[in-house]
Amino acid sequence: MALLPILTLPDPRLRIKAKPVEQFDADLRRLVDDMFETMYKSNGVGLAATQINVQQRIFVMDVSDTRDQRICVINPEIISREGKQYENEGCLSVGGGAYDRVERAYKVRLRAQDIEGKPFELDATELMATCIQHEIDHLDGILFIDRLSKLKQERIRKKIEKSQKLENRE
Repeated sequence: MALLPILTLPDPRLRIKAKPVEQFDADLRRLVDDMFETMYKSNGVGLAATQINVQQRIFVMDVSDTRDQRICVINPEIISREGKQYENEGCLSVGGGAYDRVERAYKVRLRAQDIEGKPFELDATELMATCIQHEIDHLDGILFIDRLSKLKQERIRKKIEKSQKLENRE
């Protein structure tokens, strides 16, 4: 397995809409293993392929406290949404320790394929529902900050710039 570099703002590749996966093979399994390793090492709960410059509709997640409940999602589609929740979200691709509250559905029903290409459906609530919506947004070229007010977006942009300046001095 290998750690993969994660794209960060303002990289324009984060805005590319991913294409469906058509090949379910050893290369895909290796990519997914590398995505899990990268996500765990980065202390994330989800990672979309677009964040590592792979423009395919794949994401991995593990929202468990024990970090042992790996879920690989390929060609995802949300088929129903219920309720509202406002969770503090951050993102491995949005640096500077930027977090903010984002409105998401409280419950979603997901239809997707697993690593073998077999279809499955999953009902999710709370953090898992938020993670699914967040990662599908990535696959559509959308970042969580796009769902915030212009004022909050500007505040986060300045925070990222300040953080990058500090990193460049070190």
